[in-house]
Amino acid sequence: MSKKTFFITGGGTGGHIYPAIAVADELIKNPDNDVYYVGNPENLEYSIAQKKGYNFLPVKVTGMPRKLSFNFIIWGFQLLIAIIKSYFYLLKYKPNMIFGTGGYVSAPVLIAANINKKVPYMLHDCDMQPGIVTRKLAKRAKVVSLAFEGAKKFIKNRNCYINGNPLRPEFKMLDKKTARERLGFNFEKPLICVMGGSQGSKSIDRAFVEIIKELSNDYGIQIIFQTGEKNFDGVINRLINIYKDFDKDKNVMVRPYFEDMITVVKASDIVISRAGSLSLSEIFASDVAPILIPYPFAAADHQRKNAKYVQEHNACIYLEDNDADPNSLLKIILDLYNNPEKVEDLKKKSSQLAKPDALKNIMELVDRVSKYND
Repeated sequence: MSKKTFFITGGGTGGHIYPAIAVADELIKNPDNDVYYVGNPENLEYSIAQKKGYNFLPVKVTGMPRKLSFNFIIWGFQLLIAIIKSYFYLLKYKPNMIFGTGGYVSAPVLIAANINKKVPYMLHDCDMQPGIVTRKLAKRAKVVSLAFEGAKKFIKNRNCYINGNPLRPEFKMLDKKTARERLGFNFEKPLICVMGGSQGSKSIDRAFVEIIKELSNDYGIQIIFQTGEKNFDGVINRLINIYKDFDKDKNVMVRPYFEDMITVVKASDIVISRAGSLSLSEIFASDVAPILIPYPFAAADHQRKNAKYVQEHNACIYLEDNDADPNSLLKIILDLYNNPEKVEDLKKKSSQLAKPDALKNIMELVDRVSKYND
């Protein structure tokens, strides 16, 4: 078998990074493959790629400013330099194909591939409304993979496939009981996971911290609370004021970030979450009841659209960010606590939205595109 070179690109947020990582992990299993991750060295994708031991090709690029200003001009020069750099990467490494997950980080190398015209590329977009990079560059992609059927109307490409988001194989392999045991939680008591995405969520954190003591002490509910790095100190300071001995409570685990979110989500019965597409895919694959609070300032309002899609399938409890206060959260949680059949119904319906073969189907498309110039 001849050696092949793959460029993987996408970054900035977990929704762009982890699908790219899932594909890179599969490719790297073949010793005949050389895999290079093209990303911003100042973003999360760099540290993840380093831990994985991937070859990393840096491009410094930021998100496009929303208004015309001097910053827009600076951004334009930055993007131009990143495109030139990416073009030289293509000449130097001669990849057989590029797999891009959209977002501003993937733009330079995908634009360079459009200029070069010798390197085929495939796009995967994880949202109900694909981002601007996917929409603009989909036309010349050999294949476009989408997470949602509703995203297809935004894409001008006949080779569109609805695959869902690629998840790491552990989501299929890990059961709830084993996940609980890993974390040291009781399998017989209900467990709530609260997560605001890779960056955390101030509004969710502020509301939930107020009810932790009551949930644990009065109802015996177990809690995993991912605050995000930036919000952690504020949450802990507030929690100490409300519940001085929280760190001695075996029902409560508060962390800024979990490296292993697979175990965290799989261990849970109820997940309170933003509505990023990757988070939703992980929820669907984990047999949990979702309470979705979409981030109201997401680009193109994509989180609200994602969450509404789940709500239309009766597979979540939907709550607007403005309505996420301690009272509303407590009321929703206790309603579920007192109606276990409702929890089971949400688990069943959210699981029906899972696409367990997403990674396998996407890898078949990656293989097809990589043979385009053979």
